[in-house]
Amino acid sequence: MNNTVLPLALAMLATTGVSHAAVPAVAVDIAPVHSLVAQVMGTLGTPELVVSRGASPHGYSLRPSEAQALQEADVVFWVSAALTPWLADTIDTLAPDATHVQMLDIPGNTILTRRENALFEAHDHDDDHSDEHDDELDDELDDEHDDEHDDEHDDDEHSGETHDERDPHAWLDPTNAAIWLDTIARELSSADPEHAELYLANAEAGKAELESTSTQVEALLAPARSRRFIVFHDAYQYFENAFDFPASGAIALGDASRPGPARIQQIRDRVKQASVKCVLAEPQFNPGMVATIIDGTDARSSVIDPLGTGIEIGPELYPRMLRGLATVLADCV
Repeated sequence: MNNTVLPLALAMLATTGVSHAAVPAVAVDIAPVHSLVAQVMGTLGTPELVVSRGASPHGYSLRPSEAQALQEADVVFWVSAALTPWLADTIDTLAPDATHVQMLDIPGNTILTRRENALFEAHDHDDDHSDEHDDELDDELDDEHDDEHDDEHDDDEHSGETHDERDPHAWLDPTNAAIWLDTIARELSSADPEHAELYLANAEAGKAELESTSTQVEALLAPARSRRFIVFHDAYQYFENAFDFPASGAIALGDASRPGPARIQQIRDRVKQASVKCVLAEPQFNPGMVATIIDGTDARSSVIDPLGTGIEIGPELYPRMLRGLATVLADCV
């Protein structure tokens, strides 16, 4: 009897192992993209997150477990070298045989160019009096921009900044996320044809949820439209563009650059003279600079995050992150 049961058990284990091996091993750079991949994979598997939660993706040192995830990956989804300049060579070294998918290069994306000025053109619809102040501030900014840009350029080169002019934060536009879901499903189907139908169905379900989430975001932002706010670093242009909710400026050009005194003064002037209601901090950065900027004004501060830090990773992180951005913005302004 034992001689019959043992071969049967071994056969079952072997069959299970073959089925599991058919699902590709997947590594993903940041949590929002991880969420989209997890949505498409569903119950078939769980992608590995490469950049730890709460860390800046621009400059990062891999942990051994994260390096191993790349080494074992069959497919790697990552935004681009514009976001993680250190990751391009790392992927080539650790996962040379894997399929590499740069999300920013997917055809059909809405792609925006990086903004450089501290103040944005988010004020055109406001009253003429405010516009006069804003025009004066923009003129001052133009005079001082060259020196400020040189300071930030030095910081960026030191940190390995690429010269890609595209704004890499494209996941914050849900229309891009919908395109990415389709691409993720196609890539996984190519790697695992046996489960192609399920990948495609999961992508369709994900797109339906994105539509519902976008409607919820619009409703959350509606009462706060035309209110002004400042962000800590210029990461939210895609969200602003998608939901017609523009920021008035950013304290820092990027998460790897240090704002110079001229830029900080421009932001302080905008807050004081243009009725800015809210200046937003981020969990990865020192809130002291935000406190300095709003000191002596009626502006409030709150914490916002384009990476969904604090939300459990998985399929629901992405829609929860979008709703969270809208809720914080509406409440703060």
